Amino acid sequence: MKIALIGATGFVGTPILSELLARGHQVTVLARTPSKLPAQTGLTVVQADALDAQQVAKAVTGHDAVISAYNPGWTEPNIHDLHLQASQAIVEGVKASGVKRLLVVGGAGSLFVAPGLQLVDTAEFPAQYKQGALAAREALNQLKLETTLDWSFVSPPIGLAPGERSGKYRVGADELLAGQGGQPAGISAPDLAVAIVDEIEAPRHVQKRFTVAN
Repeated sequence: MKIALIGATGFVGTPILSELLARGHQVTVLARTPSKLPAQTGLTVVQADALDAQQVAKAVTGHDAVISAYNPGWTEPNIHDLHLQASQAIVEGVKASGVKRLLVVGGAGSLFVAPGLQLVDTAEFPAQYKQGALAAREALNQLKLETTLDWSFVSPPIGLAPGERSGKYRVGADELLAGQGGQPAGISAPDLAVAIVDEIEAPRHVQKRFTVAN
């Protein structure tokens, strides 16, 4: 497949790119600084800003799917507004391009930990991640109103961390998945990438949010 990837140099985007290329897909990465990405077989890098819908549309035209792992960075003081601005520009750009399939990588904050209670609204939620999590939840709520795109939104579990690729994962819907002893489940970034590429290759969550964990 021809797949456009946004956020390819980030913590989640890097293993997504590796997984896509390992499976033989043709990948176009949208990057503000293309020189950050070394040349690889199957990889094309184009200069584009995810905050600009016209640039997104031009870059992704002709692709089979778009994956957005965009994150302004947890230390970015304006993370909330930048995240939302990019989310809206990416959706507008993908729609304008004619590409129907969009998978967005979100956060765990919008997962439910009890009826009517999302993780981001709990007292224990870390303050340093709150604004980014609130923006990701708002982006999901906006996507839920989108009827023309075949979108999916994946929320990783709390324990998203570096690790090995096992190729195994569990799938959930809107609730935080539990691990051993009732503790929150985790997943390695490479296994999250496996789940994302599996969803692109064989869609099971069209116009839905889903979560995964080891």
